[in-house]
Amino acid sequence: MTSTQKVPITVAYGDGIGPEIMSATLEILEAAGAQIEPEIIEIGEKLYRQGVEGGIHESAWESLRRTKVFLKAPITTPQGGGYKSLNVTTRTALGLYANVRPNLAYAPFIRTKHPGLDVVVIRENEEDLYTGIEYRQTRYTYQTLKLVSRPGCEKIIRYAFEYARAYNRKKVTCFTKDNIMKMTDGLFHKIFDEIGAEYPDIQQDHWIIDIGSALLADQPERFDVIVTLNLYGDIISDIAAQIAGSVGMGGSANVGDQCAMFEAIHGSAPDIAGKGIANPSGLLNGAIMMLVHIGQGSVAAKIHNAWLKTIEDGIHTGDIYKEELSKKRVGTKAFGEAVIERLGLLPVHFTPVSYTSAPRPIKFDKRHLIRETKELAGVDVYLDWTGEAHRLGTDLSSVKVGDLYLKAITNRGAMVYPGGFSETFLTDHWRCRFLSKEGDIVKKDILLLQEKLINAGYDIIKTENLYKFNNIPGYSALQGES
Repeated sequence: MTSTQKVPITVAYGDGIGPEIMSATLEILEAAGAQIEPEIIEIGEKLYRQGVEGGIHESAWESLRRTKVFLKAPITTPQGGGYKSLNVTTRTALGLYANVRPNLAYAPFIRTKHPGLDVVVIRENEEDLYTGIEYRQTRYTYQTLKLVSRPGCEKIIRYAFEYARAYNRKKVTCFTKDNIMKMTDGLFHKIFDEIGAEYPDIQQDHWIIDIGSALLADQPERFDVIVTLNLYGDIISDIAAQIAGSVGMGGSANVGDQCAMFEAIHGSAPDIAGKGIANPSGLLNGAIMMLVHIGQGSVAAKIHNAWLKTIEDGIHTGDIYKEELSKKRVGTKAFGEAVIERLGLLPVHFTPVSYTSAPRPIKFDKRHLIRETKELAGVDVYLDWTGEAHRLGTDLSSVKVGDLYLKAITNRGAMVYPGGFSETFLTDHWRCRFLSKEGDIVKKDILLLQEKLINAGYDIIKTENLYKFNNIPGYSALQGES
């Protein structure tokens, strides 16, 4: 049911083609009777260039926190160091943990090798490698941190199952790389199995990300809803959009407990900005998702059906125009006008769309937190050092602090002491694992160990404490260990 009270939303016209496609989108929403009250904010490249941190003013954050709904055109993040992605910042700052990207083929009107493709990618949106925590540690070695939490996994996985129920989807598939990242991706897979058991009415399976991506590109009919971690979701959603017909068609929702952001999945395309040829479909599809989110499902369906009718009538922008499939090539404004002309009409070839409700927000229940004993078992000490592995191992083995002993040394993860191969390529980045023989290590021992190493002339990059939880190691095994 359409609300009669206007809903405040925050709108950003963005950069590149953003202003053009946002204008077309808002004109369609207004013509369809969407009950919205836009608050316009400025974000993106212009502010970055003015030295505004993050590309957004504080007043814009106030609008976002007040309206809790953000319709955003693509922005340009200047290349080079020092410019933080506003998309990532918005998602994390507002707690937008679920990125929802529907992908649908529109055959025979838009060329695709997979006319039956209908896949929704639900991507974790706050954690993983997208936290952007990176370091240069030595002359040759850089590090990025992959952070995955139990609450983060539980929220996104439960959202995926709730989404499947809300939209009558039959299957949820999990993608991870837990054969390699046994702790982070392993946690995601484990929680998928735990939560999946609560939804016996929904089919579920798991694929390793590499073969899963290959199957998605080759046999997308195998999949329905895919839930995965942040980086994987970003990649496979673009794959799914492209094999469906065009990345320019895809809309995206970023949903949290309190706020939500809606956008196109494509970028700002500065090379075609100002030419009036951009396809507004991606942003329009994002706006349709927004209308469903704010309880205006009937307006969303009206626009969606008019858009489908436009597509099947062969009114296409240049990115999807094909002489043998299309009837008329149009620009951004004319495409929007064509959609408006078809408001109230239903598609003939495509199944008409109707909307009821979006999935309920998922709030993490802290009562589900597992109580575990936590025991300090040792420390990994990372060194910036140049030399021969056996020499380093011999020297470090002589350093005595409490009952700590040198278990092993790795170089970029490869075991180099004890043992090791002469063929192993070495850099200046060494991980030295010290463990406790009796398990009664205290943190002061780690500080004393660092002091002795520094006094011996070693350059300590960082340390990682090694803990056991309920006597199970909370750290990865060394190469060759099970």
